[in-house]
Amino acid sequence: MMKRLLTSLLALAAMAGSANAQVVMVGRSDSRNLIGFTLGQLWVNGSDPCFPGDTTDCGRVDDDTLVANLRATDPLLFELGEFDEFTFGGEWLYGVTNYLETGVGFGFYKRTVPSIYRDVVHANGAEIAQDLRLRMFPITGTVRFLPLGRGGAFEPYIGGGVAFINWSYKESGEFVDSATGDVFLAQYEADGTAVGPVIVGGVRIPVGDAFTIGGEYRWQKADGDTNQLESELLGSRIDLGGQSLNFTMHFRF
Repeated sequence: MMKRLLTSLLALAAMAGSANAQVVMVGRSDSRNLIGFTLGQLWVNGSDPCFPGDTTDCGRVDDDTLVANLRATDPLLFELGEFDEFTFGGEWLYGVTNYLETGVGFGFYKRTVPSIYRDVVHANGAEIAQDLRLRMFPITGTVRFLPLGRGGAFEPYIGGGVAFINWSYKESGEFVDSATGDVFLAQYEADGTAVGPVIVGGVRIPVGDAFTIGGEYRWQKADGDTNQLESELLGSRIDLGGQSLNFTMHFRF
């Protein structure tokens, strides 16, 4: 009995040793996939003040709808910087090599800005008000270069790609007929998908082998066609460009 027990224990020890020899530790430099999210602030093009008497494009695309509202016969009163807003998104990154990554991501932005007519009021002195709402849902594909490679104490990167931005813009509320002076309720809107370049740059800091945190700068350029004849908006384009600073967090595997 004792001999059999000893033989069995030796066999189990041999099996455990064999299994342990096959265990391979996977470090963070060996993981190729990262899935995570971003949270940050978007500054739209033209966030600086745009005055009614300016002859520039205010940092936005030519014939931009928002700029046209500021320079209309009866101009609206708001600031382009009021469209700055928090954004969030998610992405999947894949390490093609130790120094090169590809990625696919999405984001979401939505902002409603209240406005009034600058020079016109109701007969009783009340403001003539409306809401201006812009929404963007970009899907991006990027390629990133990591000069120090993956797996170090910190991982800087720079890259670029293309964004497909699904967007909608709406004006709703009270409006003034510039020919008659009549005030009426209305809603004007346009939507579509725009395509444009994206540039990214940032740094990731590994937290153990499973997670990373970091910061990222992102720049995008695109504009949409408002289909002016149908939408009756004052501008034929809507600028969808801007820049953002984001906090990032990823899970690597």
